[in-house]
Amino acid sequence: MNTHSGRIALVTGSALGLGQAICVGLAERGATVIGFDLNNSAETGVLVTAAGAQWMGVEGDVSSPEAVASLFAAIDQRFGRLDVLVNNAGVFPYIRFEDMTLEQWRKVQSINVDGSFLMCKEAVPVMKRNNYGRIVNIVSCSVEGASRGYTAYKTSKLGLVGFTRGLSADVGDFGITVNAVSPSFTETPGNNVNNKTEKYTAIAQLQAIRRPAEPKDIVGAVLFTTSDDCHFVTGQTLYANGGLNYL
Repeated sequence: MNTHSGRIALVTGSALGLGQAICVGLAERGATVIGFDLNNSAETGVLVTAAGAQWMGVEGDVSSPEAVASLFAAIDQRFGRLDVLVNNAGVFPYIRFEDMTLEQWRKVQSINVDGSFLMCKEAVPVMKRNNYGRIVNIVSCSVEGASRGYTAYKTSKLGLVGFTRGLSADVGDFGITVNAVSPSFTETPGNNVNNKTEKYTAIAQLQAIRRPAEPKDIVGAVLFTTSDDCHFVTGQTLYANGGLNYL
């Protein structure tokens, strides 16, 4: 079902994990996909083209105004428009609060919050030209509970929820929707580096669906919120968390 046929979609954090799965999901539904990541997204590009879609991969830092401006100049030159933006790039270092430096704090905020701001700052004028846009910010169900070592990360993701609500009001008159998708703990290469299998299992036991989430479990929520079907849903957070309950 080509629900995104003809759309131009940009996904940050596209090299691996959830970002890669989102790119492939969009490709399978007919979108042209642009990936933006600090790392090379060549593997994602292979999967996107195998799905029959056009691919453009760009390496760069979402927290760099210059890199983001350069990306959008390249998009404008090649495609002349942008229909979908998925702000997926993010970092989640484990740092106990008493050990955290201001530099570490600012790095998390600069990538997770400022990066989404910079991407939207460039995307909104482009989307307004065609009176159409779908912006999705990937947040996290972890903000609903208390866990040590992730104060900076939780702050950044709650900030994105507020950003989603605020921006939706500013762009609603221009055919642009802005929503957030909030996954539970998901098995990705990044999470596998920072966490152990026992944590996946423990969190899964708090869910109605008692298994760890995989990237493919989250993609459907992103596909809905980036589709034409989502024309009257905006400023919302869609939980893709297997019925997670921290209580």
